[in-house]
Amino acid sequence: MFDQSRRLSEPLRWGRREKTAVAVVVGCLVLALAGLGAYALTSGAPARADCVTVTFASTLGGADLHACGPRAKRICASGDFRGIQKELSAACRRAGFPYRAPV
Repeated sequence: MFDQSRRLSEPLRWGRREKTAVAVVVGCLVLALAGLGAYALTSGAPARADCVTVTFASTLGGADLHACGPRAKRICASGDFRGIQKELSAACRRAGFPYRAPV
């Protein structure tokens, strides 16, 4: 009983084995975070400047209109989208396409 009381009153001592185990775990954690950071920086598609994206209210909630390249140019020139003229004209302007307002 006396040995247990003395053992509990003394602080824990870290031996070589414990220090090595903690160093290995910390090293693995650092490597995993570095790998995750590298993956996050290099993955994904680059943003395209010729894309038009508009989110608007629809009958079943929110809807998205998204197009890139020639399709976006046709959408901006068509003038077929009523009710979202303001948002669509802003998106076309950002993409560099002329916008034709519906008549």
